[in-house]
Amino acid sequence: MSELTDDQLDRYARHIILKEIGGAGQLKLRVSRVAIVGAGGLGSPCIQYLAAAGIGQLTIIDDDSVALSNLQRQLLFGTDDVGRAKTDAATDAVARLNPDVAVNRQHVRLTPENATALLAAHDVVADGSDSFATRLAVADAAHALRIPLVSAAVGPFEGQLATFRGWQSDLPCYRCYVGAATDRAGESCADQGIIGALAGVIGAMQALEVIRELTGFGTSLAGRLLLYDALAARMRTLRLPKDPGCPGCGNQGNDL
Repeated sequence: MSELTDDQLDRYARHIILKEIGGAGQLKLRVSRVAIVGAGGLGSPCIQYLAAAGIGQLTIIDDDSVALSNLQRQLLFGTDDVGRAKTDAATDAVARLNPDVAVNRQHVRLTPENATALLAAHDVVADGSDSFATRLAVADAAHALRIPLVSAAVGPFEGQLATFRGWQSDLPCYRCYVGAATDRAGESCADQGIIGALAGVIGAMQALEVIRELTGFGTSLAGRLLLYDALAARMRTLRLPKDPGCPGCGNQGNDL
């Protein structure tokens, strides 16, 4: 723990005292780089908890600006941020929360053309984007780069979370789960609505799974899908099988 300052030892004391994290785990967080795709309903709480945890660098990728309708669930922002680029407002929020954390802001839309360049050299990718086009671009690039992907999604009253390391022979990739899914009209939160606190629940759990992948505590969510039903106040976990015919990872024979 000699590489942590006295202030950092105090700030992260509740982590360090956990035998599953300890000083070594906190140092891993300090030198880690995490890419967060989308600074919206899921990205907002994920960014807050990762910043509070002391991640060394957060790369925040989002081309949107803060809207008044975002504030019902995107608590990273305040009323004064309306109209600002989310990456700029998020950078300021992280600085207020934890000056230890460096932010690489990328005010761009992630596409298949730029995904690899944006995600390269990161330790984990957290995807909370709101379209299959973006999710698949993220997943394909993370898989090619062999970077663990923690993927989250929410609907009006339901959320889901999974970790993907599909380059391993016994674990599925994101395409094993969704195939070549496409977006359909009328499925956005602007069309369907969303209970605000749900985004906080799933986004915070996403941050927890990122920290798990970085430090190795407990059992990884890789190969499983966590489902949360806010209407029934019920949570369950399902096994996600690897698809041997998957165009993303099937028949690759290249276990790491």
